[in-house]
Amino acid sequence: MKHILKNTFFTLGLIAVSQMVFAEGDATAGKTKAMVCGACHGADGNSPAPNFPKLAGLGEKYLLKQMLDIQAWDKETDAAKKAKTGRAVLEMTGLIKDTSTQDLADIAAYFASQTTQLSGSKKIEVQTNSGILVDGLALGEKTWRAGNVTTGVPACTGCHSPDGKGNVAAGFPRLSGQHPDYIEKQLKAFRNGDRTNDGDAMIMRSAAEHLSDSEIKALANYIGGLN
Repeated sequence: MKHILKNTFFTLGLIAVSQMVFAEGDATAGKTKAMVCGACHGADGNSPAPNFPKLAGLGEKYLLKQMLDIQAWDKETDAAKKAKTGRAVLEMTGLIKDTSTQDLADIAAYFASQTTQLSGSKKIEVQTNSGILVDGLALGEKTWRAGNVTTGVPACTGCHSPDGKGNVAAGFPRLSGQHPDYIEKQLKAFRNGDRTNDGDAMIMRSAAEHLSDSEIKALANYIGGLN
């Protein structure tokens, strides 16, 4: 019953996200507007630095939502409200604060049209909570495809698809090929409640709530080479 409710919860969240209305972007216009983003994220959205996410191929709806959330946090001046507003990304402070929604939509369209370059996975071992070292790639694949029934962690494939290319219509991003360090950081942020812009349905916070550190590290590493 618990898992039926959780799957229903995710489905309702997917519907809510898919019904959001965003401005339509122009990828051609966005190429010029995105030049300033290239310093951190790469000219084509394939960031060379693991602390900056790859934007190429993430999906227009998802990218625009993230920028609007970051902008909303940046614009909020009330300290009490700021912690509950949008998405806090300190590296983005001031960069898109005064950018129009149409310009953000164009930038999103441009990066969404680019091809993701895979970061790749590594053969690693991770230590479980019991202190046992296990094959990180095997644990990552298992968590991605089946979740963890014992702790109530859902499979990632339900929202992000088996090949990790996401669900563009629903606004669920492509994860395959992303920097493992970045994936690990975001999963921990959702798990700890430091990132809250996954909506009232708390889809990602609920999914990450019971992930262990070893599962997160293994999952992030596996995703980096998934295609």
